[in-house]
Amino acid sequence: MNLEEVARRAKVSTATVSRVLNNATVVKSSTRARVLKAVQELKYHPNLHARTLAGGKSRTVGVIMSNLENPYFFDIYKTIESRAHSRGHEVVVANTDYRPEQLAASVQLMIGRRMAGIATVVSEMDSALVAELQESQVPVVFYDARGPNPNINNIRLNYKPGVERVVEYLHSVGHRRFGFIGHHSVLGPLNERQSVVLETVLRYSPSTEVRTAADSDTLEGGRQAARTLFSGGYAPTAVICVNDIMAVGALRELREHGLRVPQDVSVTGFDNVKLSEFCSPALTTVHIPRERIGNIICDCLIPESGPPPVGREFVIDPEFVLRESTGPAPGV
Repeated sequence: MNLEEVARRAKVSTATVSRVLNNATVVKSSTRARVLKAVQELKYHPNLHARTLAGGKSRTVGVIMSNLENPYFFDIYKTIESRAHSRGHEVVVANTDYRPEQLAASVQLMIGRRMAGIATVVSEMDSALVAELQESQVPVVFYDARGPNPNINNIRLNYKPGVERVVEYLHSVGHRRFGFIGHHSVLGPLNERQSVVLETVLRYSPSTEVRTAADSDTLEGGRQAARTLFSGGYAPTAVICVNDIMAVGALRELREHGLRVPQDVSVTGFDNVKLSEFCSPALTTVHIPRERIGNIICDCLIPESGPPPVGREFVIDPEFVLRESTGPAPGV
């Protein structure tokens, strides 16, 4: 099936069919309806890749994420997809599972497909890929990776006050033995959360105990990290988790070992995904506005009107959310 057959069926020129498929506003509504009917009847599918190669404008944006199993990333993706669709664009998504080699392959693939824009919601970005994206001249949005560049915008999460607020609250209700559960601690944004926890705990009291454990960014990873943390006789009264999904995994491990939350041990998450509100007990956490992040990405890559912003940094401030998984330290 080709463009000429659609034109013959609709009794219009191929140029008119092309204008309809490209959403041009100069086509009369009655003509547009006739063309779209012919497209449907003939089951015509335009070759979007060929159209882009011929000089047309791509209507597809690429999104690369570290872990779509984590609801945090999926929530951002859903917002991007919904807003992109409302603006006549499609979304191609890639999942890296925190693997730098997969990130590199996904970046090269999306540059090669001449996307209208690329968003990298990842923690494993490196300087070589930053340079490659900048040289491509494709509009790019980084999430928590780099400062802005000429064609690159960056969304930066201000982790420090959110993490500090968690530690301050736990210290205020008597906790002096802490545990931290994380994953991929060598990656910048994740290492920052762990560093702030350690710094803040020690700032309150040099004698305060804090130990760390890490595993995969999954429910099972949180469970295994909690098991590691409590092995060897160490018994923290408060466990701070790098995110909510690992915190929920930790809750199960603690429950299976007969520990009550929060009576015996308090647990906190980070991100405030929906699961944190519906697990038992509901998690004390730090809210990150994922819908806002998704909307910023779309506004940078496919603005509703006017030119897209370039070289900007958008700072996201988290908000402490107190729920039932935390309370006074035992004996306080």
